[in-house]
Amino acid sequence: MNIHTLGELKASGYKSKSIKDELRENLIVKIKNKETAFKGVHGYENTVIPELERAILSKHNINLLGLRGQAKTRLARLMVDLLDEYIPVVSGSEINDDPLQPISRFAIELIKEKGDETPIFWLHRSERFAEKLATPDVTVADIIGDVDPIKAANLKLSYADDRVIHYGMIPRANRCIFVINELPDLQARIQVALFNILQEGDIQIRGFKLRLPLDMQFVFTANPEDYTNRGSIVTPLKDRIGSQILTHYPEDIETAKAITQQEANKVGSQKDFIAVPELAKDLLEQIVFEARESEFIDAKSGVSARLSISAFENLLSTAERRALLSGDEKTMIRLNDFDGIIPAITGKVELVYEGEQEGAQVVAETLIKDAIKTLFPSYFPEIKKLEKQEEESPYDDIISWFFNADEDFELLDEHTEAQYKAELDKVKPLDAFLKKHQPNMNEVDAYFVKEFILWALVEFKKLSKYRFAEGTQFKDPYGNFISGL
Repeated sequence: MNIHTLGELKASGYKSKSIKDELRENLIVKIKNKETAFKGVHGYENTVIPELERAILSKHNINLLGLRGQAKTRLARLMVDLLDEYIPVVSGSEINDDPLQPISRFAIELIKEKGDETPIFWLHRSERFAEKLATPDVTVADIIGDVDPIKAANLKLSYADDRVIHYGMIPRANRCIFVINELPDLQARIQVALFNILQEGDIQIRGFKLRLPLDMQFVFTANPEDYTNRGSIVTPLKDRIGSQILTHYPEDIETAKAITQQEANKVGSQKDFIAVPELAKDLLEQIVFEARESEFIDAKSGVSARLSISAFENLLSTAERRALLSGDEKTMIRLNDFDGIIPAITGKVELVYEGEQEGAQVVAETLIKDAIKTLFPSYFPEIKKLEKQEEESPYDDIISWFFNADEDFELLDEHTEAQYKAELDKVKPLDAFLKKHQPNMNEVDAYFVKEFILWALVEFKKLSKYRFAEGTQFKDPYGNFISGL
């Protein structure tokens, strides 16, 4: 930007615009050009994003209402991309004064004194975003402002002079997007202080009534759970927020997978030597879907998308550690590796009373088992709970192999990749079963799928499984009973 004074700005023909007009006009351009306004947000294309775009076109302040991990803050931050790239600001202004429409005493007096020689600078849109997490200790002084006795003493001014005011976060974010996260946590008296800013643009500080027509786009985020647990949005403030938009979790596994793959912090070396079958990714997301439906987990608290992201990172690290111990240069995710995601589950779900009784570890293991049972019929024939004695099942050969096996079938954690594959190759009926029911199966993924079939047969009570310190042992359905005797 080669314009450095007010005179040059006027000569350039620059016209002032409110922040809501900027957002509206730039969004209109994107919609006309069929561009995506909110990149990197999946699953909201037909629900949340159209509502958000309508709110911006209506020039509304916005409240995003939803459970944790539903990309509320991300949506607010992405709104910055709809602002003009640069805007002019009076140099030295604490509240980003527009040179053509100054509102602070400092800027008005500076322009009166220097006229067209008033210096200006250009503020980039990346610096036009302010965010405050609402906590119970937030004060009016923090967000609106207060009288500064040190400033009064230094400038030898009386407290009757408005130059002794120290501006809070909101006035300093003039001409910016201002986000207040977890709005219900903000004390009611602080919420009341926002009324006039939202509607009339007045701010009152310690008896000073300043007419400061602040130019701002407010975005609030709130969690429905907070309305009963910690606080609420006071009704008059709610009335002044133009649009309340409900967010939601991904509605299908494909969308959830896209989010996890985008957000997971994969270490470069992990990407290179750990193969992740698509079924493993599906299973990971299904675990999160099971958690959202589980009777042991508090649905009102929600199950964040961060659970699947952390779980995926743990899954890769479990495989990496196993490969380092066994000396493999390349490895693939195994079903046993899913034990490694349990810490990611237990730390991110709120258990109800029944869940506390079961214990976090047991609940996490149950979610993994339930996910296997839910996904299995999508890939292979359904396993019926009750079968007639003479009725043939597609799984008879696999189950018979375990009845007739001469030695124990064990998948040890310390198995190298070659040993792991050799052990699974012993179960010959698995190969024939895969060829028949998944003829187009990727060969690389086949071993994970074989292990998946065995785990599923255990969950449907067709085989038994015993987990010990070194690994997992599979037996015929009566194996555990007989060994117990």
